[in-house]
Amino acid sequence: QAQPVESGGGLVQAGGSLRLSCAASGRTNSNYAIGWFRRAPGKEREFVAVFGWSGIHTYYAGSVKGRFTISRDNAKDSVFLQMNNLKPEDTAVYYCAVQKCCGQLYSSHEYDYWGQGTQVTVSS
Repeated sequence: QAQPVESGGGLVQAGGSLRLSCAASGRTNSNYAIGWFRRAPGKEREFVAVFGWSGIHTYYAGSVKGRFTISRDNAKDSVFLQMNNLKPEDTAVYYCAVQKCCGQLYSSHEYDYWGQGTQVTVSS
């Protein structure tokens, strides 16, 4: 099956905003969890935000809660990550990931499909 495809990364100053998009390859209308992870230089990949398998409930990492918003458009088969008030510590490669029901939502090991990633760089 096709991998998800991310877009929308770039370079932004601290306090700025970016919106990432994920083309979910036909999975937004099925029983999948779709979310975002990131990997900063020299660090492990970490959970950012996710839609649960219902497609309704959302979950966020504490470090981004209140600043990032995950949303979806099933008609466009897409999931988005709106990132506001960006900080230099948000600099990372951001990945869209898809999980078949029903593993741990916060664990990258439970996800079945991964995009190639999109770079987000926040300058101070």
